[in-house]
Amino acid sequence: MRHIAIIGSGPAGYYTAEAAQKKFGDDVRVDILDRLPVPYGLIRFGVAPDHQSIKGVYKRYEATNLSENVRFVGNVTVGKDISIAELQGLYDAVVLATGAPDDRALGIPGDTMDGVIGSAAFVGWYNGHPDFADLQPNLAARGAVIVGNGNVALDVARILAKTRAEFEGADIVAHALDHLDTSEIRRITILGRRGPHQIAMTPKELGELGHLERATPTVDARDLPPEGDDALLEPGMRKSVTHLRDFASRTEPAHHIAIDFDFFAMPVAIEGDGKVERIIVERTMLDAELRSVGTGEQYVIPCGLVIACIGYKTPPIEGVPYEHGRGRFANVDSRILPGLYCVGWARRGPSGTIGTNRPDGFAVVDAIAEDASGGLGKAGRAGLDELLSARGVEIRTFRDWKKIEQAEIDNARDGAPREKFVSVEAMMAAGR
Repeated sequence: MRHIAIIGSGPAGYYTAEAAQKKFGDDVRVDILDRLPVPYGLIRFGVAPDHQSIKGVYKRYEATNLSENVRFVGNVTVGKDISIAELQGLYDAVVLATGAPDDRALGIPGDTMDGVIGSAAFVGWYNGHPDFADLQPNLAARGAVIVGNGNVALDVARILAKTRAEFEGADIVAHALDHLDTSEIRRITILGRRGPHQIAMTPKELGELGHLERATPTVDARDLPPEGDDALLEPGMRKSVTHLRDFASRTEPAHHIAIDFDFFAMPVAIEGDGKVERIIVERTMLDAELRSVGTGEQYVIPCGLVIACIGYKTPPIEGVPYEHGRGRFANVDSRILPGLYCVGWARRGPSGTIGTNRPDGFAVVDAIAEDASGGLGKAGRAGLDELLSARGVEIRTFRDWKKIEQAEIDNARDGAPREKFVSVEAMMAAGR
């Protein structure tokens, strides 16, 4: 019997478990460990609450968990409750599927000031992550600045701009919805170092901004390249730029909230008296290799909230080789050390879509199959349970999760699919 431990219950973890089932059949036992009592990681805490169709992929992971040879083991913190070395002693292979949950810093003066928030924290706040339930972002100011030109920046802008009624059918948590109701924000500025042809925004997410009840997206037509240049873009990007051209050509009066796309704009400092009051921005241009370079021209954007959507990094784990420059575990084709692997964002950095993790999962399982024959006599699941019990760690299984899930469904407000528990204690109690 081959024993595999997967650390992290997001898409990369579950695709790896699925791949192990298909590769080894009944000759494998997989334990999926997570520090929270609930599964699904990025699906639960990262995907926007008004994108329920995307969250539906969890049903595939549920099918994996309902089989006999895969088990969810929640409320276990690797590095605290059990070490990587101990897991390697219990399992034939240990796979790190921890994702990249930590924000990258802006790296400019003032970026730690009150009112500066990373997107992982802000998204975690409105998605009910226990780490960020008490965030309370400043929504009393008239201006908010979002730094970044990817889909996360669009998610953040959309959530800030929506009316309460527009969250019908979404699983945004109550504390965030109530706080957003008090918002005084009237201008949301999305800063991008480069231009419209260099965005990482997809057509669907851009198109959604054009249909908000009280918000108007705007683009300065002078930032757009000649329309004929769009022919050089791949089809998806061409559709995205078409949305930007549409925003630039609108002539109707602005709605209650303006969403301004500010291209060729690089933040250089954040200022204020103990809290954010303004962001200093430098105008940029593209060099011959399409890199942004500062022009020396600076201007000020008044704001009381800055949300950095500039990427994520994987948190290091003691004893595991790590690439600090790339924010991921050091690996060669998923292999870190003998018997220790990584997958998904923990392997390649935060890139790709949810589905990109599926081939990653199958590739790491192929590597595990190549590296060892299995049947090494390790204790696996039984050894883990014995160790955690001796340390007083109260785990939550998939059966417990289904109790938590049902309680969230039962607690849902009208028009919402669920009301998430936002503390570990509440999750643990519901799972008993």
